[in-house]
Amino acid sequence: MKHIFQKGSNPKAPLLLLLHGTGGTETDLLPLSEMISPGSSVLSVRGNVLENGMPRYFRRLSEGVFDEKDLIFRTKELYDFLESASGKYDFERDKVVALGYSNGANIAASLMFHFEGALQGAILHHPMVPRRGIALPLLTDLPVFIAAGKNDPICPAEETGELNELLQQAGAAVEVHWENYGHQLTRSEVDAAASWFQLNFL
Repeated sequence: MKHIFQKGSNPKAPLLLLLHGTGGTETDLLPLSEMISPGSSVLSVRGNVLENGMPRYFRRLSEGVFDEKDLIFRTKELYDFLESASGKYDFERDKVVALGYSNGANIAASLMFHFEGALQGAILHHPMVPRRGIALPLLTDLPVFIAAGKNDPICPAEETGELNELLQQAGAAVEVHWENYGHQLTRSEVDAAASWFQLNFL
């Protein structure tokens, strides 16, 4: 998978796994990582799927309707990439926090839905529920930050509530931050994520 790795200055800080939104690249979220944990090592990965020329992490059948078979395959692909990258770049595999936006947040949530111990925590900006009707792994006390927009046309508030409930039922410690905006990333939600990260990991 096409990616960028940057070694951090704080060996105690978890690695940030950066996962862009539809049409983004592996450089998009580098400024966010500086705002959230400037001392962390960073692994920023480009999605392997193209939709009308725009990189994504998995296919979808239409807006908001995921290709579930491809989602499962691509989630395993990303999980395996993390395993190999930890050896190549010498980072602790059990100290990885995902930072994802939109499609990137969805694949990060899918990692948690499918693989126990895949992440030490996650910052999910405007995520959706990746899959329904499956048993989640144990996520006991796993810190998860969700940023959502009350007027998000792609990810309605009910979707955020459902994801929050599913993660909490699996044991995760979820904090939901609401903005009065749509699907866009805002500075205030990134600042809230940075404060949350400091409390939970530094």
